[in-house]
Amino acid sequence: MTRTTNARLAGFTFLAYITTGIASMLLFGQAAAGAHAAAKLASIANHVTAVRVSAVLTLLTFFEAVVLAVTLFTLTRDEDLDLAILAMCCRVGEGVLGAMSAVTTMQLLPVAAASATSAAPDTAAATVLGASLLDPSGASATIGGTCFAVGSTLFAYLWLGLVASVLLVVALPVQLAGFLPASLAWLIWMPMLAFEVTLALWLLVKGVAVPSRQRSGRD
Repeated sequence: MTRTTNARLAGFTFLAYITTGIASMLLFGQAAAGAHAAAKLASIANHVTAVRVSAVLTLLTFFEAVVLAVTLFTLTRDEDLDLAILAMCCRVGEGVLGAMSAVTTMQLLPVAAASATSAAPDTAAATVLGASLLDPSGASATIGGTCFAVGSTLFAYLWLGLVASVLLVVALPVQLAGFLPASLAWLIWMPMLAFEVTLALWLLVKGVAVPSRQRSGRD
């Protein structure tokens, strides 16, 4: 594909990735409504279809992450091939860990059913397991986010800017260690959201210029 095609595909995929991820989270949040784990599991048991659709959307983000990995690699490899490969690997790893989140979502369905129908001891055990699976600061999501942040930082270094990506690189391991307040968990993603939406629109409208070394080779 040409650089223009890769740029437009990357821009479209950025927007699709953001939309798919937000839609999945909102849908799952509605299906898992409740003040505590038992209430959330009871709600999940009553909204099986919504949970399944949320899992499908989460799985879709795997393919979007891989498309971004390949297209951004293509657009930045002429700047520094080694860093571009490393960034691509990080974003593929992010996609794989994201797909594992879809597995976790599906695992909640039998746990929710057991919580709603089992005898008291089994219900308590199902609730404990469900609480673990529902933990929003779980290792899979945070490690996947760290892979995203590192990959994004490398691509940004090769391309545009660093501030939003570096913020995540620093903050997500702190969150994984348990030192980041829950109230800040969403705020640290806002600069990256603004960066990626702006970048996506730029790629769709403007594309990318040919690297100076390629232009020199054509002269």
